[in-house]
Amino acid sequence: MKTIQNIGIAIFLVGLGIFTALPVIGTFTLDRKDFEEIVAEKKFKSELFVSEMQKNVVGKEFNGMPDFSSTIDEAQSGVNKEHRKNKEWNKVVYPGSIDMAALLGKKSGSGFIVENKGLMWFLTFGLGILGALMFIVPQVVTLGKKGIKNDGIYHQSSTNRGWIAWLVFVFLIGFYLLLYFRPQYAVNWTYLVDPISESLSGKPAGHWFVYGFMYCVVMTVMAVRMYIKYRHNVYQMVRTTSVLFFQIVFAFLIPEIMVRLQMPYYDFKNAFPLDYDFFFSWNLKELTSSGGIGIFILVWGIVLTVVMVPVMVYFFGKRWYCSWVCGCGGLAETLGDPYRQHSSKSLFSWKVERWLVHGVLVFAIVMTGMTLYSFFTESGTVLGIKTSSVQNTYSLAIGSVFAGVIGTGFYPIFGNRVWCRFGCPLAAYLGFVQRFKSRFRITTNGGQCISCGNCSTYCEMGIDVRAYAQKGENIVRSSCVGCGVCSAVCPRGVLKLENGPEEGRINPTQVLLGNDVDLMELVNKK
Repeated sequence: MKTIQNIGIAIFLVGLGIFTALPVIGTFTLDRKDFEEIVAEKKFKSELFVSEMQKNVVGKEFNGMPDFSSTIDEAQSGVNKEHRKNKEWNKVVYPGSIDMAALLGKKSGSGFIVENKGLMWFLTFGLGILGALMFIVPQVVTLGKKGIKNDGIYHQSSTNRGWIAWLVFVFLIGFYLLLYFRPQYAVNWTYLVDPISESLSGKPAGHWFVYGFMYCVVMTVMAVRMYIKYRHNVYQMVRTTSVLFFQIVFAFLIPEIMVRLQMPYYDFKNAFPLDYDFFFSWNLKELTSSGGIGIFILVWGIVLTVVMVPVMVYFFGKRWYCSWVCGCGGLAETLGDPYRQHSSKSLFSWKVERWLVHGVLVFAIVMTGMTLYSFFTESGTVLGIKTSSVQNTYSLAIGSVFAGVIGTGFYPIFGNRVWCRFGCPLAAYLGFVQRFKSRFRITTNGGQCISCGNCSTYCEMGIDVRAYAQKGENIVRSSCVGCGVCSAVCPRGVLKLENGPEEGRINPTQVLLGNDVDLMELVNKK
């Protein structure tokens, strides 16, 4: 079995290596006809820019995206500098070179990669999937015993910040940086999934389609690992299937099909304020101008946030969303499961968590208030502050860097719920309701706790579950996502996820004392 796993790692690394090399290789030649179509579609007002492109880019062959992108960057920067000097603001073509290089690059690809999309898909995605499964599936035989233990978890390269973990860390960080800030280097990746994109939306793939497709592929492969690891726990099996279903169907397939049907691209499970740009002016205008479906999406988004979220949290806790529906949570529970033990349980981390996650929530609410005020008053500023500047700051710092680069890239180093724990504004909102007005809690039987520490080790949200279990306290924490893994790894059945009457909730700041008759009676009523 070890040999099969080693072969699997080798195959996976080959696929990963080819995939990683694609951004900087390839041949790019921009045809004059294609360029003229882009000019007409984008309605460029700068004749100087069109002239520079025809002179320096159109009809010329470039080897590799770095050469192609730098040429466009130089030409565009010079043109924009000239327009700004002459105060011809309406002629400035895209403030940065990133989107322009990606736009032109998509039309310019030629050579082996473009002509052999199926083969290149197999050599990248195909080998990656095959290698990962060859590494994971043999665990069916090696993990024969019932129950999930933490034996040896800190002695493996993949689960204790070894070379495999650092390789994943570097790849994820690089992938997200490229995706958000250098999408032109993702052009060769888009060719690999063009056939899939065209079959769904009727359009060629863009870098965000690559992201969505990879998201689904990674979750599916790692879900196989979850099915193997937690095969004796029905709750974990169903929960894994749920997040997989909502990601593939609601976050990937339905939005793409909606585009094919001339509808707005929308993920019906994405709730504000996680969907922070829902109330941005461009989105409100697009929805209100899209007819009945646009109005339905607008109403649905508001009802989901204002009504459904608190009601569902009241009955089922934040687990109904964070552990059963959310795409971020789904990736954390599949790709991030090998790293859940790295979540810090220190008091300092808990203090940082409280201030940071609630600070992001306040930021999102204030930004949305400014956005709505600007939308209805048709004013671009609030108290002298540009609304667009606040939106851009949030999009960059929170939407890109925190949620993407740090939130996912740091899985192998700081645990799998970095974003959910420290940055997600929706998690903070859900946590408020769960902490003070929810029937969900994790109950404990302190008399049976043997202090093995499995529960605390595996808690992805940094909760010292063992401390609660030893005292026999219910765990009522706003950060708890109800993943149930603490219950799954407990060898004594001390922990149980329950939805009961509110009066059955015990404040976690209270300690159960032997002579406290009232509290003991309350526990017995359950």
